[in-house]
Amino acid sequence: MKKILYPDKSDWKEILRRPVLNMETLRGTVCEVLERVKSEGDKAVIEYEERFDSVRLDSLAVTEAEMKEAETNVPIELKVAILLAQRNIYTFHKKQKFEGRKVETMEGVTCWQKAVGIEKVGLYIPGGTAPLFSTVLMLAVPAKIAGCKEIILCTPPNKEGKIHPAILYAAQVAGVSKIFKAGGVQAIGAMAYGTESVPKVYKIFGPGNQYVMAAKQQVSLYDVAIDMPAGPSEVEVIADETANPAFVAADLLSQAEHGADSQVVLVTTSEKLLDEVEYEVQHQLSRLPRWEIAEKSLANSKLILVKDMEEALEMTNEYAPEHLIIETKNYMELAEKVVNAGSVFLGALTPESAGDYASGTNHTLPTNGYAKAYSGVSLDSFIRKITFQEITREGIQNIGPAIEVMAANEHLGAHKNAVSVRLNSLK
Repeated sequence: MKKILYPDKSDWKEILRRPVLNMETLRGTVCEVLERVKSEGDKAVIEYEERFDSVRLDSLAVTEAEMKEAETNVPIELKVAILLAQRNIYTFHKKQKFEGRKVETMEGVTCWQKAVGIEKVGLYIPGGTAPLFSTVLMLAVPAKIAGCKEIILCTPPNKEGKIHPAILYAAQVAGVSKIFKAGGVQAIGAMAYGTESVPKVYKIFGPGNQYVMAAKQQVSLYDVAIDMPAGPSEVEVIADETANPAFVAADLLSQAEHGADSQVVLVTTSEKLLDEVEYEVQHQLSRLPRWEIAEKSLANSKLILVKDMEEALEMTNEYAPEHLIIETKNYMELAEKVVNAGSVFLGALTPESAGDYASGTNHTLPTNGYAKAYSGVSLDSFIRKITFQEITREGIQNIGPAIEVMAANEHLGAHKNAVSVRLNSLK
């Protein structure tokens, strides 16, 4: 990790730069795969599964027998943990339910909104270096609460053509409609365009590697909505002299192990803590099963010493981290000043892992600074709000003349006439 002491504000942009994904170098491959899936359907998806995932498939759909087999292969302690997480995620997201109220904007003019679930949603669940069954819960649970009628899930199988049993169990618990063995760009294309097996959806959710991200961005231009632009995962920790260096190091490493292009950042006012965290990172790293991945990630990571917490907060809001952990004595006071972050974890006993798995908040969050403009996935991500209005006889008489004047001044005579004929009928 790179140590940076009291950086000048003019250097912040360079210091806080993320690892760069060159999407242009991927575009040719991505467009080729998407075009073939669009024109050839299942045939193309199956061929790309053999090419990219080294598996020969006879069909894409997961069968009922495979679902039953998976359930028997999930250890009971993992089932209990998944059910606990599902309950907490359900509880948190259920409270986000929109309740529209009728508003009389003026006498005789009533307006309101109704929340409607997106009818068909597609969930992409990576299955590469880690089986992300937790992401199944994060996406499918709010989709079910929202009332999405069809919840489609795509995830890559292993070389034996099997999907990790915990992914299938989580999908069953969360209420997924159909599951397909497809990964990478070909899975995104299948959900965006539809194939003989995979239904076309209206919105695609879920993380993935740089090819998946490029594919999601490409199909979002013309064919389907996506949850958000995304990139490699990241965490920032704000800490003072009261923080436990072992906790801080553990938090940094928990995110570093996601991938070689992940980024972790410590911003602190204590040089002593900075040095202790640096030592603890190396000490804990050697004991991690994914230490090689984490070690590569640490090359993109920073230990930053600043003069005070005011500067720490200003730097944080400029960085806009996906995950932000505040381990300071006055963490609630600092939390009030956070305006750009995906999800915030407060106090020494609140690790980012809690949000990743089971506290109830959603772990599908904006990365790469997009937290300045985007929210993480929530119940709202799976719904549309339709507006309604009703105008009575009294209402059209009250509001009509203003509409006529405005329409006439925009030179839209038909708009004016739609009101005038009604007003004339009431004379």
